[in-house]
Amino acid sequence: MNYETPQFFRVMQYAAAADRDVIDMVSGNPDWEAPAGIAEGLHEYADLGGTDYQYPPSEGLAELRKETAARRNVEPESVIVTNGAGEANHLALAAALDRDAGSEVLLTDPVYPYYPGKTRLLGGVPRSVPVDNDGRLDPAAVRERANSDTAAIVVNTPNNPTGAVYPEETMTELVAIAEDCGAVLVSDEVYDHFDFSGDFSSALGVDSAHRVVTNSFSKSMAITGFRVGYGIFPPALRDAARTRHMLANVTGTRPAQYAVLEALRSTDREYYAANRDRLEKRVATFTDALDDSGAEYTTPDGAFYVMARFAGFPGTMANAERLIDEAGVAGMPGETFGETREDWFRFALVTPDVTDAARRLAEFFE
Repeated sequence: MNYETPQFFRVMQYAAAADRDVIDMVSGNPDWEAPAGIAEGLHEYADLGGTDYQYPPSEGLAELRKETAARRNVEPESVIVTNGAGEANHLALAAALDRDAGSEVLLTDPVYPYYPGKTRLLGGVPRSVPVDNDGRLDPAAVRERANSDTAAIVVNTPNNPTGAVYPEETMTELVAIAEDCGAVLVSDEVYDHFDFSGDFSSALGVDSAHRVVTNSFSKSMAITGFRVGYGIFPPALRDAARTRHMLANVTGTRPAQYAVLEALRSTDREYYAANRDRLEKRVATFTDALDDSGAEYTTPDGAFYVMARFAGFPGTMANAERLIDEAGVAGMPGETFGETREDWFRFALVTPDVTDAARRLAEFFE
């Protein structure tokens, strides 16, 4: 398999080389500060003086797994600490495909492009289930496509790129579909702290041997560079996931896990609420300006992305480069996320320059 630079990096590299100032609305790197407990945990770890600088347990620090399990109302044995949610999703897909229960993986369209990429890497066959105009997934459409060759159903809620939040009835039905066809539901819930609707429901709400939940502290604590995530696996899939994790990574980084544990214990709800409120205000500011440009757009119920479509200006890489050169705004072309949103762009609202970016887009398209 030949390596191809991901489009995310291609757009960011193009923006970095531009002859003008460019507002980055490509990456999902939060622009706010991490909770104080992160720095405190790192200082505390450094002060141990080297007495605890060796390998942690492969499945993660016991206290971090215990703390995570208590918050998710699961047993610590079900938690594997991973190299971000990316590895957790990789382990979940690998475990689903390694069961000799089929090779097909059902994905939404639009979709975060790493899911189909991981599917192909692991020898699976991605198949798409389109969502509606608001990004909502109809379980009936999933059931219609699910069959005996379906190894996994992958969903992301709150969703990147649409901002849709799947309610309890959707998650319950998706687990039931996975059970009926012998598949594994992989629910990536990395944006769970950014639910504006109050409708978010974790797949953990359904007790099933056919569901895996993945998550990360990258977005919720603004520490994407720490690479601390986790997967919650049912008993039948745990050993396979642990083995693959051990053989690929041996283990995760001890100081990052130590700091995350301290931050989990010391961070109050106000930290998460303040960041959620910040994003809601940015969504309103950005979409108000999109109204001025005559664009069609999604209003997210969660996460921090807005998709927009501008008449006569499809979401191609060439047009993404035009926005950088002529408007000074870097967004992701819709073709990155599948076929149904090829005419759209995705903008990440994790920048303090949202107001200026929206003004630039409105002026460009007026």
